[in-house]
Amino acid sequence: MLIRFLLMMWLAAPAFAASATLMVFGDSLSSAYGLPREQGWVSLMEKRLHERKPNYKVANVSISGETTAGGRSRIGAALKAHRPAIVILALGANDGLRGLSLDAMRANLETIIRACRAAGARVLLVGMRMPPNYGPAYSEKFQSTFRDLAQRERLPLVPFLLEGFADDRDYFQPDGIHPAAQAQPRMLDTVWKALQPLL
Repeated sequence: MLIRFLLMMWLAAPAFAASATLMVFGDSLSSAYGLPREQGWVSLMEKRLHERKPNYKVANVSISGETTAGGRSRIGAALKAHRPAIVILALGANDGLRGLSLDAMRANLETIIRACRAAGARVLLVGMRMPPNYGPAYSEKFQSTFRDLAQRERLPLVPFLLEGFADDRDYFQPDGIHPAAQAQPRMLDTVWKALQPLL
């Protein structure tokens, strides 16, 4: 009986050990703002993972309006609650739109990244860009913050979450800021390219 029990435990162990959580830590762009949650790119990613990598589950802890400072204040609790193997870090857009200090944004992102690593999670950094009306100096520094952080911390990077449609109003909701339902699969494909090697 003991041998049978040990054999059953051994056969069951690989499936249990292989399960892992992927946590999305972002803002309204990741929380499906203005859309049914199931239409958002994170929910679409969850469906794709279920089909291709069923051992992963997704925890979307994105909050509309979140800044990097807000993310910094809650990353510890999120990591403790979900114990992710991978974190998709998609914050910074609200810092830029509010004209907040980019040095502070960088410091907040660094703190979040290091907290994730200390918890044993790998990080995929998702970058953003600012509209041209913010001025070339601010826009360039904002964009380069993600690129420089990825290089310095040796992280995979999605350079721009809205790649390929940022200038097309047809892909946005009436507010002109939040992507519409038809944009969500494109956002998923953009993230998936960088995510796939981590899975």
